[in-house]
Amino acid sequence: METIGFWPALGAADRAKFEELSVRKAYRRGDVLCREGERASVVLLLLTGHVRITNATPDGREVVIGVRGAGDVIGELAVIDGGRRSATVQALDELDVLVVPAARFVALCQREAAISWALLQVLADRMRDVGRQWLDLGGGTTTRRVAAQLMQLAVQHGVRRGADIEVKVPGTQAELAMTAAISRESWARVTRELRRRGVISTARGQVTVHRLAELRRLAR
Repeated sequence: METIGFWPALGAADRAKFEELSVRKAYRRGDVLCREGERASVVLLLLTGHVRITNATPDGREVVIGVRGAGDVIGELAVIDGGRRSATVQALDELDVLVVPAARFVALCQREAAISWALLQVLADRMRDVGRQWLDLGGGTTTRRVAAQLMQLAVQHGVRRGADIEVKVPGTQAELAMTAAISRESWARVTRELRRRGVISTARGQVTVHRLAELRRLAR
């Protein structure tokens, strides 16, 4: 159930063109790939691993706004419009990344229609995801908000393990609760109840969904 992303949308020839302009780089868990507010100098393509995307609030806290996985492109917006980074990107595990200088990426997109079209599809999908996230997390009971957030993570970034779905959690309970607009205590109470009912189980940095249909029902 991994997100398809930018890379799988490209044919072999277009992947080769992308790789010719890039440098391969490894990141460790906890490494910051780019910071909110910085000038953009590169675009990154995740070959393996996951990252979390965060924004800073006016009072200095971090809000988790998304997770990206293998096949996803990162940092393209600031390169396209010449602006500053709109978010901070941090590795959730070990990463294998293709790094492309900004000028080369822009020239590649201008020259190769298929690559530009794949990028446009990715941006369109992300715009829809933002809209769904506001609808799913913007109202309802605390149970519905937590279930909706877990559903979103499972569908977009979950990995099938038999009948279960494993999801890397992109932040702390407090960060996820803030994203769902509820208190940390409410988040903990709902996840504790979901564990009791056998809908999910949790481990450090991970949630395993055992009953996806029930989680979907609670998210409606």
